[in-house]
Formats: sequence, structure tokens, C-alpha cells
Amino acid sequence: MQARTASDLMTHPVITVRKDMKLTEVIEVLLRWHISGVPVVDEDGGRLVGLISEMDIMNFAFDGHAAEVRVEEAMSTEVIWYPLTATMEELVSSCVQNRIRRIPIVDDGKVVGIVSRRDILREMQHIYSRY
Repeated sequence: MQARTASDLMTHPVITVRKDMKLTEVIEVLLRWHISGVPVVDEDGGRLVGLISEMDIMNFAFDGHAAEVRVEEAMSTEVIWYPLTATMEELVSSCVQNRIRRIPIVDDGKVVGIVSRRDILREMQHIYSRY
């Protein structure tokens, strides 16, 4: 069996947000798509500049200023990402060691996919369904 890579596992196209959006807009995106976080891209719409999650938003939401706060003020800028060629083993290891839910997949600086824990579980179900 050939080793599965990020390009095999990733969800694409990726739902992203821009750093100039308001947190209330991101809340709408998360709820609409039933997701817990998204990559943040630059104004040109593709280069990874951060990641924003429900937890990041919740840090601002309860003070009543979520409609005024921009994504760039709340996002995480130290993002773990991988190339299309990353192996499933690398992705699983990173999720576990870093306690993260999602990993953006980047090619030439642009977000081309995302691998979530759910994507990994889906692949594990496929692997174990053969037994």
C-alpha cells in the first residue's frame, strides 16, 4: 500500500477568512460550515498569515467588542503547516504532539487544503474497515 500524503487526506477547497474581517463575520463562517477554525489569508486571498479558532474568538466575544475586533487582532500567527507531500504519520504526530485540531496544507505559500483530525479519523476508518 502506498503511503498517504496530505494531498490525499486534505479537504479542499479550503474555507478561509481575511485578516481585515470582523470577528462577527468569522463567527458566521464557523457556524455556517460547522467548523471550529479557519486559516487566515492575506488580502490577495491565498497566502497564509494566521489561523483563527473558536477559542481565539471567545477571548474577545464576551466583552461585547467582537463586532469591532478584526481577525488580525485575535488570530494566532505561529501556525504549524505542512506541504502537500507530508505523510499521514507526520500529520498525526503533529496533531497529537501539538494538541491541534487542523493543519493548513501550503503550496508555494498559498493555502491549498486543510487536514483536520476528522480527515485523519476518516482515513483511519477506511484503513481499519479492511479487517
